[in-house]
Amino acid sequence: MTTIARTADVARDTAETRIRVRLNLDGSGQAKLATGIGFFDHMLDQIARHGLIDLDVQCQGDLHIDGHHTVEDVGIAIGQAVRQAVGDKRGITRYGHSYVPLDEALSRVVVDFSGRPGLVLEARFTSAMIGGFDTQLVHEFFQGFVNHALVTLHVDNLKGVNAHHQVETIFKAFGRALRMALTPDPRAAGQIPSTKGTL
Repeated sequence: MTTIARTADVARDTAETRIRVRLNLDGSGQAKLATGIGFFDHMLDQIARHGLIDLDVQCQGDLHIDGHHTVEDVGIAIGQAVRQAVGDKRGITRYGHSYVPLDEALSRVVVDFSGRPGLVLEARFTSAMIGGFDTQLVHEFFQGFVNHALVTLHVDNLKGVNAHHQVETIFKAFGRALRMALTPDPRAAGQIPSTKGTL
């Protein structure tokens, strides 16, 4: 394991949201979450638990309008925090992937800590809402994340009938893919995982 603490503390304050994110990439999956959207907190917990990332997210957003700004801005803040914590990416595996099932649903997530933001998300959710969570915001969360973490991310919901299951498999697979990509590679200790010499 790396001996350098891979932690971050990010604050993001706008006219729409006030957010504080603290994380430890080498944690045990502990989460402290308060975004005001119950299902979204549940999904962030999946990232922490399956990514073995300690994640503290506190957000006060304009939920009297809807959840859009809250979900997008939390994605941005987590992306900023991950980018800060991972540093120059020296010694990491760089690529990660995961397939995760939940009953009838199955999703695949592939991530590259490339330094180039890019998102391809293919999912046809069977319901527009899950509790108070708009399923369109899955895309907004990941777009905010990739833009600020500077990663390439491919997300595919391959099967699913229940929208809760569809979204949960995506977030679980994302956590597992992050965990793989961020794990130090003992055969490449101290090396930048790129022929360019920088990421």
